[in-house]
Amino acid sequence: MSSVLVFDVNETLLDLGALDPHFRRVFGHAAVRRQWFAQVFQSALVSTVTGAYVDFGAIGADALEMTARRLGIPLHDADRQQILGGMRTLPPHPEVPASLARLQGAGFRLATLTNSTLEVARAQLAHAGLIDYFERVLSIESVRRFKPAAEVYRLAAAELGVQTKDMRLIAAHDWDVAGAIRAGCAAAFVARPGMVLGSLSPRPDIIGEDLAQVTDRILEGVGWESRITGGA
Repeated sequence: MSSVLVFDVNETLLDLGALDPHFRRVFGHAAVRRQWFAQVFQSALVSTVTGAYVDFGAIGADALEMTARRLGIPLHDADRQQILGGMRTLPPHPEVPASLARLQGAGFRLATLTNSTLEVARAQLAHAGLIDYFERVLSIESVRRFKPAAEVYRLAAAELGVQTKDMRLIAAHDWDVAGAIRAGCAAAFVARPGMVLGSLSPRPDIIGEDLAQVTDRILEGVGWESRITGGA
């Protein structure tokens, strides 16, 4: 059993859909938000593979410029600030607070692991009202490599004082789940709308349509919730 649950933040816990009105206004279609975030992760991967670290905020800004140029749409300073600044004020997905409370109440240790800087991650979680659920907020900053590099998951395990086999990464991204499993962790996939697992990636043992379903399966697997609620 994995006693430590480590959560990805953006899209897994926090809803990037809150940015859709900005993308609809600036680019004419909310779907451009997904194009932008896909470019963010592509650029982060290039940073890691080439060994040229740039923080996630700078990557997000550059990816936004690339998206605008690709679509031939001018990007004004006010639009740029609203989109990038909006990353700090994302709301949680509706089922997230109750799911974290159930897991915390069952005795699991909870932490987050994000590609964002530590300062941004703390600001995001505080604004979303989630930060008190987590004993640690962890960032890739100290290893200067982005997920899914194996060093990131090993760093999280070391910071939490466990081995990777005792840690479960929970994420809505196939590449994050794959990276964690290949680094020796267990994993759970949150299959939010538009998120799918690749057939070439290792398959996690827990999959749910949202964090509530993932939580159900984690608690079913250990039988802790029934003991806490006085069941058999």
